Amino acid sequence: MTELVLRPLADAFMQVGVFVALLVAPFGWARYRWGGRIDELLARHRGLGPLVAAAMTMPPGCGGAILVVAAYARGAVSYGAAVAALVATMGDATWVLLAAEPMLTLQLKVLLLATGAATGYAVDALGLEPRRRREPHPAVRPAPGPPAPAAVPAALREPALAGAGAALHAVGVLPALLWVTLGAGAAISLPVTFQLQDPASLYLVLGVAGTALATVAFFCGGGKLADDDTVTATPGSLSQVLRHGGHEVAFVTVWVAAAYLAWSFLSHVTGFDGSQLPVLGLTGVAVGALIGLIPGCAIQIVFAGMFLVGGMPLPTLVANTISQDGDALLPLLALEHRSALLATVLTTIPAFAVGSAMLLLT
Repeated sequence: MTELVLRPLADAFMQVGVFVALLVAPFGWARYRWGGRIDELLARHRGLGPLVAAAMTMPPGCGGAILVVAAYARGAVSYGAAVAALVATMGDATWVLLAAEPMLTLQLKVLLLATGAATGYAVDALGLEPRRRREPHPAVRPAPGPPAPAAVPAALREPALAGAGAALHAVGVLPALLWVTLGAGAAISLPVTFQLQDPASLYLVLGVAGTALATVAFFCGGGKLADDDTVTATPGSLSQVLRHGGHEVAFVTVWVAAAYLAWSFLSHVTGFDGSQLPVLGLTGVAVGALIGLIPGCAIQIVFAGMFLVGGMPLPTLVANTISQDGDALLPLLALEHRSALLATVLTTIPAFAVGSAMLLLT
């Protein structure tokens, strides 16, 4: 029972969730501090649009790609720039890989940057762009800085409270409690991860408790990263950074726990250890690219988790990371559905090409 169920649940929180939290906080603060300058950067370097757009997705998460597709909907960037961002983004699966394999993640980021920019320039050169719903107005764009108060959804507005409980109320009880648990988890997980001590019962108890708390936060948030949109891509306050960061950690932890549990049961029941998957060859690459067609980050997080436990070869993961669009495809579907549908198909082409090339080289 311990190794089959409790250990995977604990590892999801202590080996992934904790390290995701350590990365979410500084990146969230950076978006809060400098995120308002993104539109100005894109407009100023329109000729370098695909390269700039791909570079904006290098930080973990979906924020950069969401800002690019929103800029495309306003006409501030070309369609090639939007496709470049969708190719280059690794979405929330970045957190999973970065926590466990930082050097591999950096190498994948460089590959995604080059592939995204090249694909974007090719799309613009070929003149590929579907008919728009309406003509955009490129001259009209929001001023740099945090979003105007009127643009902030009611659920994200800062409460007008005074007193000691104002900050806690602004962040939310569940995210605040999750951050406290993550802090305690980091104090135990870091020595274990760097092999300074062996996992003990406290590691197991705190890890399972952390995953349980993340699950509660996940379902209280509607079972999805409900506030991952153009507002939270450029948060207007530190409490928004912490609240959204808590939801993001919970989201990633739950899906990693699902992947770890699935793999644990599969290997226990069938004896399958993943060594059979590399023989799938081009089929595996095609599967990775096609799964990338699914919008959102959930299945992509599961894919990354399966890779980390030996469930698939690297070319399959590469094909999936290039093909997936993360949460950025969802606002594009709402704004320009023809552009979104064509873009998600276009991203599978470099995914299959690069994944196949890597298969031949390994």
